[in-house]
Amino acid sequence: MSNSVNGSLTGTLVLDASRVLAGPFAGQLLGDHGAEVIKVEAFTGDDTRGYGPPFVDGTAPYFLGLNRNKKDLALDLSKPEGIDLLFEMLEQADVFIENFKASTWAKWGVSDLSEITRRFPHLVHCRVSGFGETGQLGGLPGYDAAVQAISGLMAVNGPPDIDACRIGIPIVDSCTGMYGCMGILMALLERNRSGLGQMVEVTLYDTAIAMLHPHASNVLNGGRALRTGNGHPNIVPYDLFPTSTVPLFLAVGNDRQFRTLCAELGVPELGTDVLYRTNRDRVTNRDSLRATLSPLLEQRDGMALFTHLMDLGVPCAPVLTVEEVLELDHTRTREMVQEVEGYRGPGIAVKLDRTPGSVRLPPPGIGAHSQNVLARFGFDNDRVSSLLSQKVVT
Repeated sequence: MSNSVNGSLTGTLVLDASRVLAGPFAGQLLGDHGAEVIKVEAFTGDDTRGYGPPFVDGTAPYFLGLNRNKKDLALDLSKPEGIDLLFEMLEQADVFIENFKASTWAKWGVSDLSEITRRFPHLVHCRVSGFGETGQLGGLPGYDAAVQAISGLMAVNGPPDIDACRIGIPIVDSCTGMYGCMGILMALLERNRSGLGQMVEVTLYDTAIAMLHPHASNVLNGGRALRTGNGHPNIVPYDLFPTSTVPLFLAVGNDRQFRTLCAELGVPELGTDVLYRTNRDRVTNRDSLRATLSPLLEQRDGMALFTHLMDLGVPCAPVLTVEEVLELDHTRTREMVQEVEGYRGPGIAVKLDRTPGSVRLPPPGIGAHSQNVLARFGFDNDRVSSLLSQKVVT
């Protein structure tokens, strides 16, 4: 774990009023790289605090995995005084992340969300929603699995003999958070030139459509979106195969790799066979190729074959459990498990050599930093006491 506070976003002030996954993940990514992130949370807490078991001191790891490197301000936005306080803080903030419904904003007196950009022209306002506010599905709530279903992601996932299959992680939410973070960074970079902020909009629906590669590109260019299970629709052999020990995924990306594989399996002639010589040939004849390769692979030790094939430049990997991968030496070498003050979570994927990211703060309790945050924004003791007594903050 790095104790550096000289991350690439040091000096950037973020108010993260989002809940659940996509928005909080975007805020965490910014915090990991040095931004000062303040989580604005309802008195009842983010829903994900209860997404367990397991629980750590009453809080679900689901929440813990999305909210490190943040301070917490418990604020009642249902009160006019709460909205006023939020707007006062936005005067100083660089970034505002939220995922409230448009109807909620209207109840708070903001009928047009572009009003926020006009009121705070320096602010980068990242808005996260399920489907956006316009169009046939505009304004509808969106959750990861439901958007996986409606976007076509489920239809192309899983074995061909089932109707559809949910991807085993909340991939749409996670990627929406990444897109949100990317959009915020683009807007901050542009603000360096123009001096102006802008709204960054990301939706789960748009993200899911953007993720449909290569299926959407295939369909838009005369092909079909096929559910091929572990196999790739456009590359063969790119599939899971049995061995004598562990299942092994072969990710053969070109013809040279295929010939190397065939030689290692004792059938070099297969690499130049007219049925399998090029990837186009192998895609056309995928079933017969699998039938030929499977018995050869079933005789081999999967872990030993993995090591040997990778040394030969043939991409492949054994199927490991989450428990197993977290214990790998390589996971530790890459610092992909981080610990601070009792918190344990995944590491930082983006490595910067001069201004590295760091895990500095464990995920906060509800309102853990309320008074500290208010003081940071310049509110005096009398104002803080009044807000606490009115239960605007806690």
